[in-house]
Amino acid sequence: MPTTVLSAATLGIDAYPVHVEVDTDRQLPAFAVVGLPDNTVRESKERVQAAIRNAGYQWPRRRVTVNLAPADIRKEGSAFDLPIAIGILVASAQIQAPRLREFVLLGELSLNGSLRPVRGALSIAMNMRQHDIYGIVLPQANAREGAMADGPLIYGVSSLVEAVEILAGSPRLPPFDLDLAAVFKSQV
Repeated sequence: MPTTVLSAATLGIDAYPVHVEVDTDRQLPAFAVVGLPDNTVRESKERVQAAIRNAGYQWPRRRVTVNLAPADIRKEGSAFDLPIAIGILVASAQIQAPRLREFVLLGELSLNGSLRPVRGALSIAMNMRQHDIYGIVLPQANAREGAMADGPLIYGVSSLVEAVEILAGSPRLPPFDLDLAAVFKSQV
């Protein structure tokens, strides 16, 4: 069954939502990304596949098709790794993510399933205020930057497993708490 994961990208200093649609089909195993991906996005298969396996899940023995919508804007960078991985896990029925529609997901996956920082967290967090998004799940290294926008709740995670826990509704991982007044006072 097709799954849609909300992500975002930047275009200059502006950000826009990207719907990462994932479908798994009972055909010979293959992987395709469509929707004007650059080379970094096309190479996500290797990172996502290793991260899924090393996080304790299975790569589906099916055809996996990923569509990055809107299809008429070029998608760049590795920030789509996390939403692609989550989409594959949900579409292949390996995880339940009842809170999936409440979050924007961003993050580059390492081969071991940990997350690396991405660019544009502040712009994305500022833009998502306009889209009635509850929260943003992104790498721990980007949590402070994202929280500066004073927009949706920011959940900084260090791994694919932690992102799955948040989407399953685990209270173990609270949102990032940033005292903006203290940040500005420290800069004076």
